[in-house]
Amino acid sequence: MSTATTASVSTHILDTSIGRPAKGVTISLAARGGPGARWETLGGSRTDGDGRCKDLPALPEGTTQVRLDFETEAYFISGQEAEAQQDAPRARDSGVFFPEVAITFAVVPGEHYHVPLLLNPFGYSVYRGS
Repeated sequence: MSTATTASVSTHILDTSIGRPAKGVTISLAARGGPGARWETLGGSRTDGDGRCKDLPALPEGTTQVRLDFETEAYFISGQEAEAQQDAPRARDSGVFFPEVAITFAVVPGEHYHVPLLLNPFGYSVYRGS
């Protein structure tokens, strides 16, 4: 929940290769108060069965930049996406192409930022949702 002096962040992951949420992906949240400041890791969570991460830590006052780190390697190694789609390849000849995805974005106090990750084995995209 954001206040007039802080921003808030939420996210979810959709595995676009199967058209379903990506559950069990570990996400960590870091923040800093500007481009020259050090990153402070605030904590993290895991996506639920709906691919949502509803309990990310609150951002400290003065945060101007946020980084979400998605640990995607374990998700792809576990084969969850292959189990959900019968014809999906179980083994990839190149291994896990994106073992992690790091998204960095700017925030302003009082705003909420929902940043979904659209993920597949060989690509991803993000956007500011609502």
